[in-house]
Amino acid sequence: MALNRGGSCNPAVVKVGITLLGVCLVGYLLGPPLYWHFLEGLAAVRRSSSAASCPPCNCDCDSQPLLSIPQGLSNNSFTDCAKHDPEVNGDMEKNFAELLSEELKLREAEALESHQRADMALLEAKKLTSQYQKEADKCNSGMETCEEAREKAEAALVAQKQQSEMWELRARQRGWKDGGGKSVNTV
Repeated sequence: MALNRGGSCNPAVVKVGITLLGVCLVGYLLGPPLYWHFLEGLAAVRRSSSAASCPPCNCDCDSQPLLSIPQGLSNNSFTDCAKHDPEVNGDMEKNFAELLSEELKLREAEALESHQRADMALLEAKKLTSQYQKEADKCNSGMETCEEAREKAEAALVAQKQQSEMWELRARQRGWKDGGGKSVNTV
C-alpha cells in the first residue's frame, strides 16, 4: 500500500481494498447457490427439449395380449399404454396415495419421537439447572458466612491491637523498655 508522509494509508487504496473484499465476499456467498440453480435450469431445458422431440405413443392396449409383446414395442411403450388405461391409473393413484399416507405416518412418528427426545432433554436440563442453582445457593450462603466470620475476626483483631497498645503504653509508663533489659517499677 502507498503510505503518505504522515504514516497513514491512502483513502482511495483503502476504499478499493474494501470494495474488492466486499465483491469477493458476495461472490463467495452467492456463487454456489447461483451455480446450482444454473445447472438445474440447464437440466430442465435439456429435459424439455428431449421430451418435445419424442413422438406421442399411439397404441391400442386392448388389441394386444399382455404376455406377447410385439417386437416393435419396447417396455417403455408398453408402460405408456398402461398410463392411458383408467383402471391402471386408478390403481396407481391408490398406490401413490397409500405410499404418501405411509410416508406421512412415518414422518409423523419420527417427529413425535424427536419431540419426545427434545422433551426428555429439556427435562434433564431443568433438573441440572435446579441442581446447579441449589449448589450456587449453598456456595453463596457459605460465602456470606465466611464473610461475616472474616469481618468479626477483623473487628476482634482491631480490638486486640488496641488493647495490646493500651497495655504496652501502661507498661512503658511504669518503666518497661522494649528489648533485653526488663526494668519494671513496682509501685
